[in-house]
Amino acid sequence: MHPSRLLFAMPLVAALAAPSAVAFDFRSVGNAAVILYDTPSDKGTKRYVAPPGMPLQVMNAYGAWVKVRDMNGDEAWTPARGLVPRQTVLVRTPGARVHAGPDDGSAVLMTADKGVLLELADPTATVWARVRHRDGINGYIKVSNIWGL
Repeated sequence: MHPSRLLFAMPLVAALAAPSAVAFDFRSVGNAAVILYDTPSDKGTKRYVAPPGMPLQVMNAYGAWVKVRDMNGDEAWTPARGLVPRQTVLVRTPGARVHAGPDDGSAVLMTADKGVLLELADPTATVWARVRHRDGINGYIKVSNIWGL
């Protein structure tokens, strides 16, 4: 490779190899279920219905529509007005434990199955997330056991 090309390529390779500091933009479905489509139009094919509270990762925006990804990695389009900033998370690990404190040694308040919806109290969590279950249980769960953060 010619030396001038190597000098041009090195910053590009370094930028691609650097860890990303970009946070994902997550939203939750509002109080009413939303329909997810294959295109940014209500004339598109309906893919499925997302229930209230479901967290979705916003990938892109096109006018009043947003392209979203769910916990399974499926992507679809929905009107942005159906999503709210309130953040919820889904348990992705069967038998995930919600603890009284942010450590494995604290009391286990509940065990959650995969797919259980939890309200996120601290969107900046890195290792342990403070969450609330709809039954009123408040506690901490490992971030590695949830999706939507």
